[in-house]
Amino acid sequence: MLFDFFKKKTTEPSIDFSTIKTDMHSHIIPGIDDGAQNMEQSIILIKKLIDLGYTKIITTPHIMADYYRNTPDIILAGLDNVRTELQRQNININIEAAAEYYLDETFEAKLDSGKILTFGDKYILFELSFANPPSNLEYIIQKMNDKGYKPILAHPERYPYFINGLDDYYRIKEYGCYFQINTISFTGYYDKASQRIANELLNSSMIDFLGSDMHHPKHAAALKDALRNKNVIELLKDGSLMNDAI
Repeated sequence: MLFDFFKKKTTEPSIDFSTIKTDMHSHIIPGIDDGAQNMEQSIILIKKLIDLGYTKIITTPHIMADYYRNTPDIILAGLDNVRTELQRQNININIEAAAEYYLDETFEAKLDSGKILTFGDKYILFELSFANPPSNLEYIIQKMNDKGYKPILAHPERYPYFINGLDDYYRIKEYGCYFQINTISFTGYYDKASQRIANELLNSSMIDFLGSDMHHPKHAAALKDALRNKNVIELLKDGSLMNDAI
C-alpha cells in the first residue's frame, strides 16, 4: 500500500487530435509497405487513431522504385479491403488513401503521366532520401506547382543535411512547398536534432500539417505521450494547422 501511495500518478492528456480532425500521413494498408503487415494490425492501428481523437484518416503507403513498387491500383484495392473490414466490424471512421512518394528517378515520370494519388485540393505528399540531399528538389517542387499540384514535404525535420539552420527550409518554402511535421518529433522520439528542428520550424511559423506517420503501436503510444508536450498542445490549439481543411 505504501509503495502504491508513492508511485508516480499519470493523468490523461487534456487535449486530443479531434481539434485537427484529420491524420494525413500513415501506413496502415496491410502488407504493402513497412507499416501494418496484415489486416489485424491495420485495424489495431486504426482503432488507436480513433482513440487519439482523429475522425478522418488519409493513409499514405510508400511508393519507392527500389522497395515498395506500389501503384494507385494496388493502394486503392488495399483501401477497399480495409473499408470492407471496418464495415464488417462496425467501426465508423472516414478513411481515404493517397501515397507518400519517394523523390527518386521515377517520380518525374509519374508526374508526367498524371497517375498520381493526391488528397484534398490536389496535395501530394513526398519524401526525400535520409542519406543524400536531392540535387533537383527545387525543380521538382516547381514542376508539381506548374502541374497544379500542391507539394507537401513529409517530415522535413528528419533530414540530417538540413539541420544546421533554417536557410534551406526558407528556400524550399519560397518555391511553394508545404511542410508536414511528424508529431512525435516534438518529444525527441527520433533524435534530439529532429526535435530541435521541429521546435525551430514551429517558432518560425513554418508548420502546415501534423502527421502521425503511424507504422506500429509504438507510434500510437508516442502520439499519446506527445499530447502532453507544450509545443504540440500549442499547435493543436492555435488554429494554424491545415489538417482539418482536407
